[in-house]
Amino acid sequence: MRHLDEVVGTPAPVISVRPVVLPAPGRGDDLLVRVSAPATGDELPIIVFSHGFSQSLDGYAPLADFWAAHGFVVVQPTHLDSRTLNVTPEDPRYPEIWRFRVEDLTRVVDRLDLVEASLPGLAGRLDRDRIAVAGHSWGAQTASMLLGARVLDAEGVPGEDESDSRIKAGVLLAAAGTGGADLTPFAAEHFPFMNPDFTGMTTPALVVAGDKDQSALSVRGPEWFTDAYFLSPGPKSLLTLFGAEHSLGGITGYASAETTDESPERVALIQRLTLAYLRSALRPEDPSWSAASATPADDIDPLGRIESK
Repeated sequence: MRHLDEVVGTPAPVISVRPVVLPAPGRGDDLLVRVSAPATGDELPIIVFSHGFSQSLDGYAPLADFWAAHGFVVVQPTHLDSRTLNVTPEDPRYPEIWRFRVEDLTRVVDRLDLVEASLPGLAGRLDRDRIAVAGHSWGAQTASMLLGARVLDAEGVPGEDESDSRIKAGVLLAAAGTGGADLTPFAAEHFPFMNPDFTGMTTPALVVAGDKDQSALSVRGPEWFTDAYFLSPGPKSLLTLFGAEHSLGGITGYASAETTDESPERVALIQRLTLAYLRSALRPEDPSWSAASATPADDIDPLGRIESK
């Protein structure tokens, strides 16, 4: 992966603080976030990351650490479904947790003043005009809504538009596909919000999917996780990872028990390609993505393939 290493560059030391408390009236619990940033550099772009079901601000270190070491401020909220909060199905907030998730991401962007003040030495170093969202699994659906995706109701009518013009790009990792007849009966009953419409997702995004990611929530195969690419308008790119299951090789943590397809090489590829994509998506003059996506075949095979529209 030498070519990609040259595109990525040299990492910087990372400074991280947790938990940072963002007041959240009406949520029941204030929003706790982790903030990570490189110790050096100015005009730092921002990534707001949405974790998967039951995870927390402490997850996804392989991505958060890497992005921060290469020039991004990474903000990781803990959503209400986190196992650290123990919000049960009996909680009146439970049916609306998917909406609270979207509000969490928007709240982070609204309160970048608190984010900036939370980390010593970060003041004056944020580039608030270059903000991206990223997410894994349920977090990818959450992030997609700020990019323009919407949730269809039982009659197929799109719900509220939650897109945010401050968000300039996204990375969707193992994003669930369309609902309706594509869901198992269990998923249709318990997760009615899992019915996305990607036709309005106009913000540029990189979709990452594993070709062995067989979800128990869908009657379709692993191609279900590519819907966010094929059913949305461009500009979009798709990274298909060969042999990858839902944890995509281990992005959820350095020693996550839920990883069934552990592959440090696959995680390293995701790190480098997502970084290159976000650099160029947020700064069009940056050639990182064109250089990375033109990677020689022997540098990316047999790990995956890239396509764009």
